[in-house]
Amino acid sequence: MPDIQSSSSAKALSSYSAPDRPKVGSTMRLSASEMATLSKAREGRWRPGLSDQPLHSEIFASTGDGSGAGLALGLARDALNIQMHIAGEGADPTADVYDRRQVLWVQDARAVQRGGRPYCQGLPADLRDRLIHVEAKTTEDALFALEEGLRCRDLACVIGEISGNPRAFDFTASRRLSLTAEKHGVPLWLIRLDAAAELSSARMRWRAQPAPSSRPLWNPDAPGSPAWKAELFRAARHAPGKWILSNEDGRLHARKPNTPIAANTQNIGDLVRPTFGRSLAAYARA
Repeated sequence: MPDIQSSSSAKALSSYSAPDRPKVGSTMRLSASEMATLSKAREGRWRPGLSDQPLHSEIFASTGDGSGAGLALGLARDALNIQMHIAGEGADPTADVYDRRQVLWVQDARAVQRGGRPYCQGLPADLRDRLIHVEAKTTEDALFALEEGLRCRDLACVIGEISGNPRAFDFTASRRLSLTAEKHGVPLWLIRLDAAAELSSARMRWRAQPAPSSRPLWNPDAPGSPAWKAELFRAARHAPGKWILSNEDGRLHARKPNTPIAANTQNIGDLVRPTFGRSLAAYARA
């Protein structure tokens, strides 16, 4: 029978209630069935569309495939869509609850050199005219720009790219970003390009790789919607896990890694406008 003896563990399990749970001093004893129930509940906690997304996340990816920037945009849009949904509940149906705040994107010089700058026409349509791009010469300048952006509540979110493991980006710098994001309520998705997962205060940490896209409905040879192999290897509130995340219809979707790829059944409307009565050719011959 397992024992959990730390107060932090007790707080983490406070959401789970068992009426006949025996306690001995500061020790809480759980039966095997209770542990299995708790583990199952924790495994299913993270999914796209959750309202309790952390304000500081890290994404580890390679510079050669752009998966880090793609996953950061997918997670950011998922969180912003949830915020707009919450803001619209109980509001005037005719009111405009769409968040038009700007998005700050900060890159250090090495990230720009290896991965390039964001291409506005390749961004989602709702972000193309809202992007503020900052290219910093050094890691210190990039960290300063990120922290200043997190202090600005007129920003919807902040996305950063830092290459490698520079000495300036230690645990203290990571902690400053976490505290600033949580104090001002501005979320940060920090992309770590070709970096090792060192000690960090990020509340959620991902590893991203590109994944095959689903086949388009009308042309199987056309490019499909973006998809990523995403591994959540550390989170403050969620259990680790692996998913195939894809951006379908502007929303983030998740499936298990071994799930077969299904064809995209998105309805894009009629390819040919229907005619009523006599056709144009019949009118031309008349």
